[in-house]
Amino acid sequence: MDVDRSSLCNCVVNFLLEENYLLTAFELLHELLDDGRDAQAIRLKELFLDSSQFPPDQISRLNSLRVADPQSLLEEKEEIVEKFALSEYELRLAREDILKLKAELEKISKPTSDEFNGVKTDISAHPGVESQQHKKAASSFDLGALKDNERRDLNCAVKEYLLLAGYRLTAMTFYEEVTDQNLDDWQKSSAYCTDALRHYYYQYLSSTSEAAEEKVSMLRENERLVKESEKVQNDMKSLQKNKDVADAQVLTLNKSLEALQKDIKEKEKLVHELKQSLKLQSKDLNDCRAEITSLKMHIEGSRLTQKLVTIDNDHAETRTVESYKEEINLLHKQIETLKATQSVPLEIPRSTGGEQEITEKANEVLQSNMSIIIKSSSDKGLDSPDFADTPISADQIHVDGGTSDIPDQIPGGITVSPTHGNGSIVKSDQVFDYKELPALEENGRVSKQDSFDGKLISQKMGLRTIQILSDALPKIVPYVLINHREELLPLIMCAIERHPESHTRDSLTHTLFNLIKRPDEQQRRIIMDACVTLAKNVGEMRTETELLPQCWEQINHTYEERRLLVAQSCGELAEYVRPEIRDSLILSIMQQLIEDSATVVREAAALNLALLLPLFPNVDKYFKVEEIMFQLVCDPSGVVVEATIKQLVPALLNWGNKLDHVLRVLLSHILGSTQRCPPLSGVEGSLESCLRVLGERERWNLDVLLRLLLELLPFLKRRTIETCPFPNSSENNRRIFTKSLIQLYAREHAEWPAFEWLHIDCFPALIQLASLLPQKEDSLRTRLVKILLAISEHFGDEYMVCFTLPVFLVAVGGDADFTFFPSKIQPRVKGLRPKTSVSERLATLCVLPLLLAGVLGSPNQREQLTEYLRNLLVERTMQDGQETKHLDEIFNSVRFLCTFEEHHNMIFNILWEMVLSSNIDMKISAANLLKVIVPCVDSKVASAQVLPALVTLGSDPNLNVKYASIDAFGAVAQHFRNDVIVDKIRVQMDAFLEDGSHEAAIVVVRSLVVAIPNSTDRLRDYLLSKIFQLSNAQLPVTDITRRRARANAFCESIRALDATDIPANSVRDFLLPAIQNLLKDPDAIDPVHKEALEIIAKERSGGTFDTISKVMGAHIGLASSMTSLFGEGGILGSSTNSSTNRKETADPSSAIEPIENSKVSPLPPSAEDTRFKRIMRGSFSEMLRGKPKAIDDNPPN
Repeated sequence: MDVDRSSLCNCVVNFLLEENYLLTAFELLHELLDDGRDAQAIRLKELFLDSSQFPPDQISRLNSLRVADPQSLLEEKEEIVEKFALSEYELRLAREDILKLKAELEKISKPTSDEFNGVKTDISAHPGVESQQHKKAASSFDLGALKDNERRDLNCAVKEYLLLAGYRLTAMTFYEEVTDQNLDDWQKSSAYCTDALRHYYYQYLSSTSEAAEEKVSMLRENERLVKESEKVQNDMKSLQKNKDVADAQVLTLNKSLEALQKDIKEKEKLVHELKQSLKLQSKDLNDCRAEITSLKMHIEGSRLTQKLVTIDNDHAETRTVESYKEEINLLHKQIETLKATQSVPLEIPRSTGGEQEITEKANEVLQSNMSIIIKSSSDKGLDSPDFADTPISADQIHVDGGTSDIPDQIPGGITVSPTHGNGSIVKSDQVFDYKELPALEENGRVSKQDSFDGKLISQKMGLRTIQILSDALPKIVPYVLINHREELLPLIMCAIERHPESHTRDSLTHTLFNLIKRPDEQQRRIIMDACVTLAKNVGEMRTETELLPQCWEQINHTYEERRLLVAQSCGELAEYVRPEIRDSLILSIMQQLIEDSATVVREAAALNLALLLPLFPNVDKYFKVEEIMFQLVCDPSGVVVEATIKQLVPALLNWGNKLDHVLRVLLSHILGSTQRCPPLSGVEGSLESCLRVLGERERWNLDVLLRLLLELLPFLKRRTIETCPFPNSSENNRRIFTKSLIQLYAREHAEWPAFEWLHIDCFPALIQLASLLPQKEDSLRTRLVKILLAISEHFGDEYMVCFTLPVFLVAVGGDADFTFFPSKIQPRVKGLRPKTSVSERLATLCVLPLLLAGVLGSPNQREQLTEYLRNLLVERTMQDGQETKHLDEIFNSVRFLCTFEEHHNMIFNILWEMVLSSNIDMKISAANLLKVIVPCVDSKVASAQVLPALVTLGSDPNLNVKYASIDAFGAVAQHFRNDVIVDKIRVQMDAFLEDGSHEAAIVVVRSLVVAIPNSTDRLRDYLLSKIFQLSNAQLPVTDITRRRARANAFCESIRALDATDIPANSVRDFLLPAIQNLLKDPDAIDPVHKEALEIIAKERSGGTFDTISKVMGAHIGLASSMTSLFGEGGILGSSTNSSTNRKETADPSSAIEPIENSKVSPLPPSAEDTRFKRIMRGSFSEMLRGKPKAIDDNPPN
């Protein structure tokens, strides 16, 4: 169909160009391009691109009339690009077609003129063939000039084609160009037909010789297809007949199958019935065998009684023997009859007549011998060897018709009491039920000829003994003392091992596990040993079906001791079960136990899981066990974590051999648990937004995960040595990572994943973790330092210098040597360098402590640490015009370094160098640094190093240095209560106050206020006295700013002191007068402070503050608000205090009596209540009034 359309389009193009219908041809070109038919538009493109026919200047002039639309131009460009791609594809196809056609032309030796013209027409649609002018000339030469009627017919045919093809714009243009003809009126002629152009085309094709041959071949093909269709129909009919026959056969087979299934079910039912019958017959047979055994025992007993008769009774003995022989012969006949009866096929019901007869005979024998037994036993004594050693089976006891028939001999010295109608046996004034009496398993007096029967008798006796024991044990255990129940374990184990019934064994196994309600460690050990011994004896299948289900039932027991017993048992029982049970049922039990609420149970589960792993048949459950291991590592209990890290983790690594996966998952857990915490601040782009707030649980998890990483370093070292791709001649493992080996690694570019994991994965992860930890997380930062120091210890100083140091230097923004890093990993390490100012601060705050304490802090790098720290603190400050950036963050890093006592001497050497420097900024930095590191030193270091340095700085003439040292003194006073240190601080503070400087006084007061909560009473009294002295000093009235600053500092100090216990004399001598001095200047004091001071004065004065104010009069100059607040009609005037408080006032004679205008005098507030009020007032009064507390009011961290 595509070839037909192409040929028709080519015909139309030829016609339009021959008739010079250029507008129609131009519209046809656009519509062909819109349809993507570029191959048919090639000739039209070439025509309109011909500059000779269409001059460029005219085209450009016409184009200039159009307003360019960028969006449409972009769309046209995209369409052109797509069409160009399609055109290239079609061009390639066209060229292939040309090559094929050329090959076909070469095969045709004598082509006809029609074929030649047809080929020319087809080829004309493609570039690279003869030009259109040549074909036009050939057409004119062959057919002559176009006649009018031919032109009219072709015009109508072309118009019809354009409308049918959808080229409506081209058709409209064609209407306009054909002016001498009405295209809608096609006169009836031989050329008229519907879809004329296609008919012309097909007629032209059919006129060639090839078309005739094609028609003949089509007719032959049609005939062949008709024959094949008839053949296929015949085959379908035969297949349908076969299908019907097959369906009938299938139906018949289905019916026969149903009948067979019914027969099978009936036979299965019959087999089941036969099996039931067989069981019943087997049971009857066993009963018969038991009865035969019992009769044989009676016979043996009768024989043995002959030895018990004395010589004086020979005649009676002879008669008895003869009667016994007759009875024995009769019994033998009955036994033979019974055996013959048992040999009958199982379908025949067993007759019970023989049993009854045998039983009657046995009873007669028992009755006849009873008197002889009793008599002989009384003659010989119950302790006779012949009597005591005679065994008896429980089957010898037979009860018939409600009466008890007792055997002729009873072991153990037990006599029969005929007075007990219930058949009880009496021994040593104790009554036992003869049904509960165990029997011995062997009979030493069975004759040689009956040895085989003796074995059967022994087996039956043992089975009966086990049954009696199994029935008695559950009744005996509850009445045995708990501390002695383990003595029953051999009996319980024997019963479990030998009893034939499974439900009884399950009951006994349950008794074994529940032998003691809450067993201690020793008792659990005894029970476990019993379980292990039992598992050895009974084999794998019974261990799986009897012991393990008991473990599963005890998982959720109320008492943790029982759950602990399960956890400890599973690890030891795993050796005695099949391998596939170990990693399925036992692993499931362990997985349940690690979720237990009891710490000891989880610890035992971790330890026993470590014992279980080497017994697993494969590593299919590795990832599940690894997940359990990480769950146990993050357990909230320290003992569980310890057991997991010390026992389970090595067992997991030895079993699974997947250290790389464990390390990868470990780093993921470390970073993930930190990143999931909320940020310290919600301000995007700030330093605090990069830090995380850790909860207690997250902090614990991070600590134990880092500890696990520390414990994995020896395994990593071993794996690194094992996978080393280079030969190493060093025999000392501590020196295996030599510099020559590291150089070889950097030069050869060999794969060494275990070695590269540290500096490619581990160090960047630790840096990222450190960058998430706030400043207060020193414990976690210390754990990171321990990891870095352990890496240096395991891998050597060469590794630290060549790899660890460059990584951390780059991470803090410094310069590093990457000589020993392979070129392919250098970009990854260099990418750790901070790129923004916030990231630089973050690196200085979080990563620099690790560099100082963990990398440079190793024992062999002390000189490098001293040089680096001196350069950081001293040399950068000494450079002119350069200010040290991020000084607070650097001080925090030095503070963290000071937590390691071995670095104190080095730090204070650098500090003294800063203190004695002539640079003012360096001295101020030294004072600030001393203030920061005070919490990290002890009193000895504070006295020997910190205080002398601060005294030196305090004597500096520069005020900024002096004030910085005062703040540091306050930090020392805050952290140390030593009297010697406090005295030194007081002396130095007096030296600061001697100058009379207003600024120095405020700085001293504010620095000591910070130390009030943790200071001694001497320092509080000192501060209170200084406040009183300074408040007496008068400032110029015009200097309101300095007056307010001083008043605020003093008020804050008084309110802080009021929250502590102040002696009464200090209150009288310093506190109240200081308050009075401050209230003299109402313009300088804040109203909030004023109200708080008035309340403090009222409470501390014990109700005499009004009297004091009246006595002092104009000297005190109290504001009117004091009288209104504390007067008789004031808010607090009605509250009075006890006489004890009045005695503590400055002038006892001026004390006034309580106001007696009420009938009941209110009770004075208690000391605790007063102090609580002071604390609440000092801490929350600003909150109640909407005023934020100043920074100095906050207690130190």
